[in-house]
Amino acid sequence: MSKSLAAAIGCASITVAAVASAEPPAGAAACSGCHPASTHVTSPVPRLAGRDGAAIVKAMQDFRSGTRAGTVMDRIAKGFTDEEMQAIAAWYATQK
Repeated sequence: MSKSLAAAIGCASITVAAVASAEPPAGAAACSGCHPASTHVTSPVPRLAGRDGAAIVKAMQDFRSGTRAGTVMDRIAKGFTDEEMQAIAAWYATQK
């Protein structure tokens, strides 16, 4: 089995698990400290609810690697594994 196929299967499994649960995965609650949940809040920090999961993962990986500059996200992202990022992103993608 190729690495990309194995990664796709892993991502799909994480996505299904995250979607099946109304509870946020570990680490997701920390995001709400900066990322507003309400559409009525004006903030330079983007809302995560309903965003494309792959875009969230990419942004977190870019912050972690230093490819994308951040004030605190670069440090926060270093605390998450790829699997944790995928679970968090999948959960936020299903939120309204």
